[in-house]
Amino acid sequence: MTYPPIVRRAALLATACALLQHAGLALATQTDEAAPVAGTRPAISALTAQPDAVSAALSGTPASTPEVTADAQGNVAELMRMIHDEKLSELRTTYNGSYGASLFFYPDDMAYYVALFQDKHFWRVIKSGDAERAQAIYTGFVQQTVQLSDVEIRRTQLQAQKASIQNVIALSEDRARRLQADLNVARTQQARVNDYQRQTQGEAAALSAEKARAQAQLRQLQSEVTQLQQQTELGLPIQK
Repeated sequence: MTYPPIVRRAALLATACALLQHAGLALATQTDEAAPVAGTRPAISALTAQPDAVSAALSGTPASTPEVTADAQGNVAELMRMIHDEKLSELRTTYNGSYGASLFFYPDDMAYYVALFQDKHFWRVIKSGDAERAQAIYTGFVQQTVQLSDVEIRRTQLQAQKASIQNVIALSEDRARRLQADLNVARTQQARVNDYQRQTQGEAAALSAEKARAQAQLRQLQSEVTQLQQQTELGLPIQK
């Protein structure tokens, strides 16, 4: 059966509208990603991947198409642009180490932006018009920052402990050097004292011998003086 041209054009136009409407709904469904499950943690390789791979790793869905990837990257660029233009209200922000999660609100469109970032670099941004869903996504992002920062915080603690131990080692080495220096001085001085003692003892022994000889000589001289005195006074009256 042959339809008039105007009927065929109307049918084609209706079909095109239906396809466009279906494509728009599908894109909106893929762009508005599912909230991450609280307590789950993706692989590190997924966290450093492109936004579509991150979304797939967190939600458990297959990687999105190039169109969805471009839209996800567009959310990041859109959020950064709106932050620069000061169009957003920052409702919540949580930091864990260098990781963080933020919840922004755009009052003009009643839209929420939930961002996950590391070192203030956004790598995942979810846009939603549902306040409860935005809060749920934010809560999930916060839990992810806690999990992601565990190793980083542990590393910071280990670095501090290592620095503390190295400081104690440096102090101990300095103390050991001081004690060794004191010990060297003591040993040197002790050797000098020992030499001095030996020298003094030798001199004392020599002096003792000389004293003994001098005493003996004195006694002999005194005896001679007495004898001479007696001889000189021989025949003289004895002094009373």
